Amino acid sequence: MNNILGIKINHKKVYRLMSELHIKSKIRKKRYKVKPILNIKVPNVLNRNFVSPKPLEKLCMDVTYIPLKGYKRRFLYLNVVKDLYNNEIIAYNMSKNNDITLIDETINKLHKLAVKPNCILHTDQGFQFTRNEYLSQLKRHNIIPSMSRKGNCWDNSPAEVFFSHLKSEAIRLEPTGNFNELREKIDDYIWFYNNERIQIKMGMSPVDYRTHTKKGLSF
Repeated sequence: MNNILGIKINHKKVYRLMSELHIKSKIRKKRYKVKPILNIKVPNVLNRNFVSPKPLEKLCMDVTYIPLKGYKRRFLYLNVVKDLYNNEIIAYNMSKNNDITLIDETINKLHKLAVKPNCILHTDQGFQFTRNEYLSQLKRHNIIPSMSRKGNCWDNSPAEVFFSHLKSEAIRLEPTGNFNELREKIDDYIWFYNNERIQIKMGMSPVDYRTHTKKGLSF
């Protein structure tokens, strides 16, 4: 029983009157997201084998977004490449847009390093990574692409772990609405993560591990 305009009336009577008067409410149209069909099939070469005996042989790359404080729809997008040998972030890029340029500029930084021939670079199946241009660029530099299965974040967990550390140890402690301040904060944290933050499994920072082992390379 509802009280409408001071008149008590049962909802069933409302339905009956609407039917008699041929009154129908407007139904919100359901919208279904159409999942794109990938023309390019890239196997999961890495297959969760996250152990790498040498630097620059197995890499993973991923993008995350960080909201700017005080804004509903303003984000900083961060793309990183992580070396599975010592968990070092060896290349990264930041942008206000999650677009192709964000990825391409990161790849350009990666190509300046002494990446091993047939190095594996693992990503998800994002639109940036399923482009012919992206895959051709990897092929020119003898890099083997590897991609996660749809909806399975564990396939790229090393990158996800880094993002979790970044957000909990730096971003959420002092959130900011200033884009440049956020960029600087991320720069500082990545330097700290690479050079000072101790990795439990190695007993030292990623850079220390790389430079103190015979297999390590300076770059």
